[in-house]
Amino acid sequence: MVFSTREFAVFFVLVFFLTWALSDRVRARNIFLGAASLFFYACWSPLYLTLILFSVASNYYATRFMHPAEGRRRRLWLWAGVVSNLAILFAYKYLGFATSSLQLLVEALELGIEVPYVKLLLPVGISFYTFQSMSYTVDVYYRRLEPTKSLLEFCTFVSFFPQLVAGPIVRARDFLPQLRQRSVLTDAQAGEAVHRILVGLVKKVAISDFLAVNMVDRVFENPAMYSSVEVLVGVYAYALQIYCDFSGYSDIAIGTARLLGFHIPENFELPYRARNLRDFWRRWHISLSTWLRDYLYKPLGGSRGKWRWLTYRNLFITMLLGGLWHGPGWTWVAWGGLHGLGLAWVRFFDERRKARGRPEPTAPWRQAVGVFLTFHFVCALWILFRAKTFPKAMDVFEVLGELSTQTPNLPWTVLLALAAGYLGHFLPDIVPKTSIRLFQRLPAMGWAVVAAGVVYFLTLVASSDVVPFIYFQF
Repeated sequence: MVFSTREFAVFFVLVFFLTWALSDRVRARNIFLGAASLFFYACWSPLYLTLILFSVASNYYATRFMHPAEGRRRRLWLWAGVVSNLAILFAYKYLGFATSSLQLLVEALELGIEVPYVKLLLPVGISFYTFQSMSYTVDVYYRRLEPTKSLLEFCTFVSFFPQLVAGPIVRARDFLPQLRQRSVLTDAQAGEAVHRILVGLVKKVAISDFLAVNMVDRVFENPAMYSSVEVLVGVYAYALQIYCDFSGYSDIAIGTARLLGFHIPENFELPYRARNLRDFWRRWHISLSTWLRDYLYKPLGGSRGKWRWLTYRNLFITMLLGGLWHGPGWTWVAWGGLHGLGLAWVRFFDERRKARGRPEPTAPWRQAVGVFLTFHFVCALWILFRAKTFPKAMDVFEVLGELSTQTPNLPWTVLLALAAGYLGHFLPDIVPKTSIRLFQRLPAMGWAVVAAGVVYFLTLVASSDVVPFIYFQF
């Protein structure tokens, strides 16, 4: 049940009215939201309900037994919860990658052994809800959070449908308190939420899906059929596609949650405006980057090491594993590792600048150069991310190196979508804020008219088939 379908619209309208009908009875509301969320997940595959329920039960009971324990016994319950999460993730996401990589190693060593290839169908959203559950268990272990006594409450937190299959990754300490109180929704909040949902749908359908179908998929499928300029446009298009796809999902998730009376965190902050790679990761997939910072980078030692190289090592390892989180493939590992090296490089020069007593550059032209270089570094690595294999990625880089300039395969509609997407990204902040305020001032009928106009526009530009959100595969 994809956000951009009629089925989800019907589902959400029913959930919206029933949730608010139960708003005075918090427990009944939570039971209903938990059941609706599990139904939403079952629409993908009823079989995998057992996985998410196992994740809920294993983390809930691990923390319940852990809470009064001390010392070694407490650590054992921590490992029980963490291993149960990682075991599910490994079995369904990385087992095929591990067996195929092992076979390559066996062949390289000429051992003459046949490693059986085993790959299970990847359940949608598994990376998100396992990370969400695992962070809860770790927080309880370090006493940052009291474990909830309600299994229902914890199940609703893990399975909450707006962000279940592609984030944002929500922290228990932020969400569980909201389940214990009556929800509130003002007219201004409702207006902002509806506005956000409409913006998310436009990003997804009118820009991301349109660019995918009309440019990106074709270029990356067979780059040799295109000129260097066309492939470069294809790379720019993919950068915009993945941003509009994922940030569009986050917008819809945040908006729908707000309409149900819940707050979930921001996930994007105009990442292609970033002046360096560190700034980029403060703006891109914020809930994941902060999760990696808090539960991986800091436990590795963060920047607290005696020697500077340890900080660079920790950055590299964190991003290497962040790349592997995105997908079971060596191109994703390389993508993450190169981002780790880039972050270490930025940190090295930043530390050297501070050691020499130089202020951070504030001249507009220097910031513009920083944005330009960061964007193109990110785009170059998006090629690895999208190509899936190194030979495919090398094909793209090879065509770019030819410097051919003919453009017979570049439709004006693609250029228009690109211009609209990047213009919207770089507009002054006052423009979207003014748009939200004007929308909030409209009466409910005005909201309905605008929404109907947006939906009609989307039906005109939508592709014939529903295009899944990119991050569903992660």
